[in-house]
Amino acid sequence: MKIALIGATGFVGSAILQEALERGHDVTAIVRHPEKLPPHARLYPQKGDVYNADDVARLVAGHEAVISAFSPSKTDSDIREKHVQGIKTMITAMKKAGIKRLLVVGGAGSLEVQPGLRVIDTPEFPEQWKGTARATADVLQLLRREHEIEWTCLSPAAMLQPGTRTGKFRLGTDQLLVDANRQSHISTQDYAVAMIDEVERPAHIRQRFTVGY
Repeated sequence: MKIALIGATGFVGSAILQEALERGHDVTAIVRHPEKLPPHARLYPQKGDVYNADDVARLVAGHEAVISAFSPSKTDSDIREKHVQGIKTMITAMKKAGIKRLLVVGGAGSLEVQPGLRVIDTPEFPEQWKGTARATADVLQLLRREHEIEWTCLSPAAMLQPGTRTGKFRLGTDQLLVDANRQSHISTQDYAVAMIDEVERPAHIRQRFTVGY
């Protein structure tokens, strides 16, 4: 497939890029600094401004799917507004380019630990993560109001860290997944597996789903 990946050099985006390339997909990586990307026969680095709809429309044209691993800096005081604006721009650009399929890296903060109680609203949720969690929750609400684009949002488990690619995990919907020890975790590598699985075999059109061990 021809995939456009926005944010390919980031924490999650780099894992998604590796998984997509290893499966033989052609990936146009839209990033601020293309020089940071290693050479690969199926990788096409492109410098792009996520807040410029014409720029993004030109770069995503002709692709079968767009994956957004875009995220403003966690220390940016305007992270919520900038994150939502970035996704809004992508949606506008995709409509201009005639691209229907959008997959978005979501957050765990908007998942529920019990009915009506989100992870971000629990007393133990770390203060330093709240900006990013609120931003991704806002993006999810934006996506849920979108009825033209065939979007999917994939939320990770509570702990998302580099690890190993096992290919063995569970999928859920809006509830936080925990293991037998009440831990909620997933490696960036297995998160990427779940994301590319969804690209290849869409099962959550206009839905949010989650992945965890």
